[in-house]
Amino acid sequence: MKPEDLHRLLEAVRTGSLPVDEAAERLAAWPTADLGFARVDHHRSIRCGFPEVIFCPGKSAEDLVAIAGEILSRGQPLLATRATEAQYGAIAAREPGAVWHARARAVTFRREAPSPVGGVAVVCAGTADIPVAEEARVTAEMMEAKVETFYDVGVAGIHRLMGSLERIRSSRAVVAVAGMEGALAGVVGGLVSVPVIGVPTSAGYGANFAGLSPLLTMLNACAAGVAVVNIDNGFGAGYIASLINRREGGGFPD
Repeated sequence: MKPEDLHRLLEAVRTGSLPVDEAAERLAAWPTADLGFARVDHHRSIRCGFPEVIFCPGKSAEDLVAIAGEILSRGQPLLATRATEAQYGAIAAREPGAVWHARARAVTFRREAPSPVGGVAVVCAGTADIPVAEEARVTAEMMEAKVETFYDVGVAGIHRLMGSLERIRSSRAVVAVAGMEGALAGVVGGLVSVPVIGVPTSAGYGANFAGLSPLLTMLNACAAGVAVVNIDNGFGAGYIASLINRREGGGFPD
């Protein structure tokens, strides 16, 4: 359920076109759906601006399809993260319109195409970081953000970043994804006047410690406008950037 659905229901009660008892019955069915193994939160879109998102690892195909089906039954958009292709197949068997984003490892479905607004720049250091960057992109686009990507612009060839700087600066928020030493987030933070969400990735050699090295680099960034999410958390970064993007002002030019 979207906030506008609630407004329409309350307006119908106010004008007398919907009986109070019927409205109360509808509201009683909205907050959560108890599936026995999961409680689907249908009010999250009202509280947070986007429906519950499915984290796929550890879920059986049957459980995953049941949760997805419950979300879709209320007309809400579906975003399932860290999915396997087999899990996508299970969802697609129930909802043929589901879309598989192989590199992002995500499954999405929308009944209506959104009109993207504003601008979120997703920047990543190297090709090995693209899967995490793609997760951020898919998440932001599902939350109706206009997204532009700038891939393989790491500090080892910083001129590649400078060539895209004008577009990046016109965004409302930047997601900066990097493994190895993770310097990209701090560099971008020192060049733009919008929030930068750093995403350390597990890409790197042994002393990268599966992403711990870039995590510490980003946490210690000198640039004041950098915030950091957990290792490989493209979803979290895309979500935060989208919330920032909903604020007025800025945005990519047409």
